Amino acid sequence: MRALWKGAISFGLVNIPVGLYSGTQQKARIDLGLLRDTDQSRIRYKKVAEADGKEVPPEHIVKGYEYEKGQYVILRPEDYERVAIKSNQTIDIREFVNLKDIEPQFFDTPYYLAPEKGGAKAYALLRQVLVETGLAGIAKVVIRPPREHLAVLKPFEDILILETMHFADELRDPGELKPEHAQVGQKELKMARTLVESMTGKWEPGKWHDEYRQSLMKVIEEKIESGGKELPKRREPSKEKPGKVIDLVSLLQQSLGQTQRNNKREVSKRNRTRKKAA
Repeated sequence: MRALWKGAISFGLVNIPVGLYSGTQQKARIDLGLLRDTDQSRIRYKKVAEADGKEVPPEHIVKGYEYEKGQYVILRPEDYERVAIKSNQTIDIREFVNLKDIEPQFFDTPYYLAPEKGGAKAYALLRQVLVETGLAGIAKVVIRPPREHLAVLKPFEDILILETMHFADELRDPGELKPEHAQVGQKELKMARTLVESMTGKWEPGKWHDEYRQSLMKVIEEKIESGGKELPKRREPSKEKPGKVIDLVSLLQQSLGQTQRNNKREVSKRNRTRKKAA
């Protein structure tokens, strides 16, 4: 794994040399080009001026901020330099807060941190303190200039993880939603709890996959093998005709029964697998 940069965690007078590594990886994208259907000629886009429809060469394209309808102030490269925040490759912790107090909608992108030469002991010490106290460091960091990020430093397994965060004004107010409130009966609550508990398992992230991407690649491969011919239409599952309204308890009972049957089949399948392995 290659470091994005090597710098330091800084808090108070403490500096811990670390390397910053991306915590995510992009799956290979399925790139689809736009073509004319008659001859498969590529579709190209041109940048044209709204005023006369003429194509504009790159050297005459500038960026502007519309401060009034139809009125723009032009920003030049030197204007961006005035506000550029250069990366000092430092994770500057401003304060420590209780990790449980940070709402999940603030979290964005994870990065891994590993100690560099001479920093292993201080790194381990900071990680252990965060584990024992349940605290996390709130920091400012420039990962890729010129954007400065708010970030949280927290323990993750045997390492420290830095996760960029949304600023408060980037999040929409959930109070804008006006959900309908309903009274919950004890019978429904008990049935719902039983259903949820019957579906509870251990978190195993490896068993979840992007099924849409896999299915789309399969279709592409089938079309390549067929020489580009149209594939037969997929049979759509028959839709049930709308009938009478079923009460919530009945739906919960049906769901619970189905889940229990699925669990029994899964246990039976595992037992058969063990017997074959033996």
